[in-house]
Amino acid sequence: MTTDEKFMKKAIHQARRAAAIGEIPIGCVIVCDGKIIARGFNERLHKHSTLAHAEITAIDRASRKLGDWRLEGCTMYVTLEPCQMCSGALVQSRIDRVVIGAMNPKAGCAGSLLNILQMPQFNHQVEITRGVLEAECSALLSDFFVDLRRRLKEEKKEPAET
Repeated sequence: MTTDEKFMKKAIHQARRAAAIGEIPIGCVIVCDGKIIARGFNERLHKHSTLAHAEITAIDRASRKLGDWRLEGCTMYVTLEPCQMCSGALVQSRIDRVVIGAMNPKAGCAGSLLNILQMPQFNHQVEITRGVLEAECSALLSDFFVDLRRRLKEEKKEPAET
């Protein structure tokens, strides 16, 4: 198992934590000097916040841990390609590298729709590694949505309580 796979497994664990509470299973970890310094998973429903993405949570925790908003020398491992908000936060945090499990053709901004992470117009670009444990990351999301659709369909069939 490579170092990237080892840390992506940790991000997958975070994604499973999200799924366990009914959130879309997206997870990430931030690594500095070979150690995890922050973790995050999707909590938008539970926190009633657009900002409660796994990446934003982990960036905030890493910044507090390091005592600096600059995350130079750090790598983020994330199970799903970051959206425009998270990609912007990654650029702003000056993180060195992002390792992505599954790409997100509907909302991804690290190469799918846009590549905010590597726009030469910004004063910082982020190195990207794509497809690490991609099948496992994709299956986690696919299984979640199959189960969600099944549950919603069953709820429609149940008679309304009076």
